[in-house]
Amino acid sequence: MIERAATSLRLRSLDMRDRLSGRADRLVPPRRMDFVGHSDFVDTGDEFLTHFVELGGLQPAERVLDVGCGIGRMARPLAGYLSAAGSYDGFDVNRRGIGWCRRRYRRHPNFRFQVADLFNSRYNPGGAHRAAEYRFPYDDGSFDFVLCTSVLTHLLEGDAEHYLAEMARVLAPGGRLFATFLLLDDETRRALADGRATLPFLDPEGHVAVVSDEVPEEAVAYDRGWVTAQLEGHGLEVRAIERGTWAGFEDGRSFQDLVVAARG
Repeated sequence: MIERAATSLRLRSLDMRDRLSGRADRLVPPRRMDFVGHSDFVDTGDEFLTHFVELGGLQPAERVLDVGCGIGRMARPLAGYLSAAGSYDGFDVNRRGIGWCRRRYRRHPNFRFQVADLFNSRYNPGGAHRAAEYRFPYDDGSFDFVLCTSVLTHLLEGDAEHYLAEMARVLAPGGRLFATFLLLDDETRRALADGRATLPFLDPEGHVAVVSDEVPEEAVAYDRGWVTAQLEGHGLEVRAIERGTWAGFEDGRSFQDLVVAARG
């Protein structure tokens, strides 16, 4: 309790400093509300916009779906990139984050945010649905570009399989899926065995591995071949796989592995 209060006070002080210095941005949430990880909110969003364009071929007039949009970490840079002809839809289990985004993006009529009433032990313990049975609230072929960052890395196998199927379903012909994974292959397994990886996955020889048996959703890795087979089984062609730095590779493009697949 004391530690939580001290953290809240520190974050509120930093928020106040940003406002006084003129650095506050209406699309950047206060630090005390940011729940999407420990990386810098702005830097991470800007980094991924570059990946979306360079690796995924994202165009300003395309229709974008953000799976697990959080509190708008990817929406913020996209608000400055997508044209009036483009659109953005995002959904997340965190009602507070979605509510904040709905208020802040009122000046962007082509940006829409929805609450997904899914069970999540941390953010939505009373959720009505399980991830493995949740149908995304969009019609088939509704999007040109689907992004899914730091979501599949926290989903167990059944949930991940279902999400991949749903993302493929809502992609239009020629559409691309941009997703981050923690991929297991010969090189990452050697890195894990040598202790070079930053995430110590248990039993990485299988097609799925976790870092904690007590809280398996903390981090989940999947075999590269399993991921490729899943994507191809849903009619998607893998276009690019960029290795991340999580396994100790200094030349990684991002922390997690980046995967781009396209519907023919």
